[in-house]
Amino acid sequence: MNTTLTLNRGDAGRRAASLGRLGIWTLITSGLLIIFVPLLLTVYLSLFDEKLILFPPPGYTLSWYAAILPNFGGAIVVSLELALSSVVGSLLLGVPAGIALSRHRFRGVSVISTLLLAPLTIPGIALGLAIFLFLVLIETSTSWPLTGSLLGLILSHLVITLPWVVRLSVASLINHDRAAEEAATSLGARPLTVIWRVTLPAMRSGIVAAGLFAFIFSFGNLEMALFLVAPGVTTLPVAILEYLEYHIDPLVASVAVAQMVLVGGLMLILDRFVRIGKVVR
Repeated sequence: MNTTLTLNRGDAGRRAASLGRLGIWTLITSGLLIIFVPLLLTVYLSLFDEKLILFPPPGYTLSWYAAILPNFGGAIVVSLELALSSVVGSLLLGVPAGIALSRHRFRGVSVISTLLLAPLTIPGIALGLAIFLFLVLIETSTSWPLTGSLLGLILSHLVITLPWVVRLSVASLINHDRAAEEAATSLGARPLTVIWRVTLPAMRSGIVAAGLFAFIFSFGNLEMALFLVAPGVTTLPVAILEYLEYHIDPLVASVAVAQMVLVGGLMLILDRFVRIGKVVR
């Protein structure tokens, strides 16, 4: 009797474990499908040989990729200038802030950390409107032409890229042993020398990951740019949105694929040399 009960319980346990593994693999497969099916459909759509999107298409072509620069070249240049400037500015401000938050404990550190990360919790539309009104207030008070300028866009994008830099800078130092820094200090190295020779090399992966995330978020930002662009200073996401108001063709899909290839290739190359995956896990 006891042997029979034990066997039944063992079979029930194995069935439960099998169902659990099946459920986990179902969730994983569903997640992968949700992520990759739209990407594959975008790649497929970018090859359609018709201005009107018809399925199945009459043929396939790569000519839409050749049309990216003639249609969006100016916007791409503006977005690249904006993203690179945002990366430089956010690294110059965010890396020291991350070191300070990670290495020093002072009064109000939790408040400062919360304020630095706060823009991540605010909807982009609300943040863009608030920044636009703030820039208008500054412009009316000082006559500085910030609204509709590249400088205004850069300053506004620092608000959304700086939190990522601070967050990843802090994360890169969490598991770093301070013994090397303390040894350098005990040997007479000045604080700035310790940071330059010991701390920053230890943060290399985090700094690269922070710069990459800042570039991606700045380059692809739409919500804030809607309030801050002007004729001649239009970013790529806004230019794509304006294009879609009058055209429905595979050109936008080809732009999306080109961006995916660029960002994906950049991530693979950087991860090969600095292992950014260790920081963002």
